[in-house]
Amino acid sequence: MITAEESPVTALQPKSQLTGKVVKTTLAGALVDVGLALPGVLHISQLQKVPVKKVEDVLREGQAVEVWVRKVRKDRIELTMIKPLQYEWKELAPGMVTRGKVVRLESYGAFVDIGAERPGMIHISELSRGYVKTAADVVKEGDEVEAQVLSVDAKKRQIRLSLKALQPEMPEPEKPQKPPRREKRSKNASIEVEIAEPPEDTSPEQTAMQIAWQSAQDRAKSKRRAIRAKREKPGESEREEILSRTLEKRLPTGA
Repeated sequence: MITAEESPVTALQPKSQLTGKVVKTTLAGALVDVGLALPGVLHISQLQKVPVKKVEDVLREGQAVEVWVRKVRKDRIELTMIKPLQYEWKELAPGMVTRGKVVRLESYGAFVDIGAERPGMIHISELSRGYVKTAADVVKEGDEVEAQVLSVDAKKRQIRLSLKALQPEMPEPEKPQKPPRREKRSKNASIEVEIAEPPEDTSPEQTAMQIAWQSAQDRAKSKRRAIRAKREKPGESEREEILSRTLEKRLPTGA
């Protein structure tokens, strides 16, 4: 709070808090001495948030009061007893950081009073970087929190806040490395390889197999040669028949 002695008129700014004494009440309000060269004027509409019918219902002469500066004019200082908002709509902007008190919890998030006309809303997805089932898992009513403004809509009177934006990013969990993939070989492929590749083994069993195979090949060749020769040479019966026909023609039969 700023005292009157410490606040020259030229240094006063709107929303500055002062202390003073009521020196006179009127139908329209009251005059308040705040210790400066200019008088302080308190209008009846600025005594309370609810309407006041008579100034005397709230103030009396000689009463000490706490007031806030509304405007500084050449001939007077306009005051109010209604605590001003910390933030006007035009003073709010995305990216700014503010503090406030959690005033309400809902299934979809939490509402925080930051000193604006309306509480700001923190959606459940903006409460933490981790998974949040309910808002009560992170905050409770009455908690003082620091939040970042995400967006402001003066027409709809909406303020969106975030706690997550001020939290450090969570490192991504390392993915386990997959074991090297083993190539599968089908049985057929294995058989084909074994058949195609000549055996390099020179063991006695393998040599015997080779000898047996060569013998079978030799016998097959001999059989084919015999069949071919048989086809080329006439048989004994054919030679005898030819000889008989020749003799019959040369030797006539006697009577």
